[in-house]
Amino acid sequence: MTSRTFSYRARQIHRYLGVFIGIQFVLWTAGGLYFSWTNLDEIHGDHLRTRTPALRGDIVLASPAGAIAQLHAAEPVDSLAGIDLVDVLGRATYRVHYFTSQGDKAVRRTRLADAASGTLREPIAREEAIAAARAAMRDDLRLVGAELLTEASVDGHHEYRGGSLPAWAVSFDGPERATAYVPVDLGRVDRVRNDRWRAFDFLWMLHTMDYRGRDDINNTILRVLSVLGIATILSGFTLFALTSRPLRRRLARRRDAAPA
Repeated sequence: MTSRTFSYRARQIHRYLGVFIGIQFVLWTAGGLYFSWTNLDEIHGDHLRTRTPALRGDIVLASPAGAIAQLHAAEPVDSLAGIDLVDVLGRATYRVHYFTSQGDKAVRRTRLADAASGTLREPIAREEAIAAARAAMRDDLRLVGAELLTEASVDGHHEYRGGSLPAWAVSFDGPERATAYVPVDLGRVDRVRNDRWRAFDFLWMLHTMDYRGRDDINNTILRVLSVLGIATILSGFTLFALTSRPLRRRLARRRDAAPA
């Protein structure tokens, strides 16, 4: 193959690869710019939240043993994963994390218990979720409504994906259309989603090329486009070398000096 033919083929490969993958390069760059120029705390909605209240130092607590005994009476408890002491709607509350059997699998669950009496309490109801969200969010946000989520999505994508379910989605009106998610077994706002996060999530989808679940960075499309991207760059380097005047002069001198 002559150098002219090789140069022509490298130019064609670079040309078509550039057209095919150029759009994805633009999307990757746009996403990277957004990621690097935005405040992650604002994407998480921290600027829309108030400070989490601390528990008083003189509170009187009952032993969580009573709540654990009630759990054993209600369902089989394989093992305990931990106990947290938190503020839920102004009351000291135990969050008891445990594992129970469901078929052949061990499922992690959480139940709330009143820390003053040591008795289990019911999961968070709608009005309680609204009260917890109002207390956690800024006062200037106007409540729109609350919806109970029993599953985050059907196709693997939801802005609350990966969160504890069931959960109340408490929506607020405002420039950022914030939604506070309150799991029924946590009693507090777990996550806040707003328009900044939604833009981040959309660009993250374009970045990872996981158009279904968003978070799979080992998917086939991303792998193929990454390989093609490297091929595009290498073809560009090849063209640069083939069209470099010093290199062409050196090659010409070698051909002239070669014995006939």
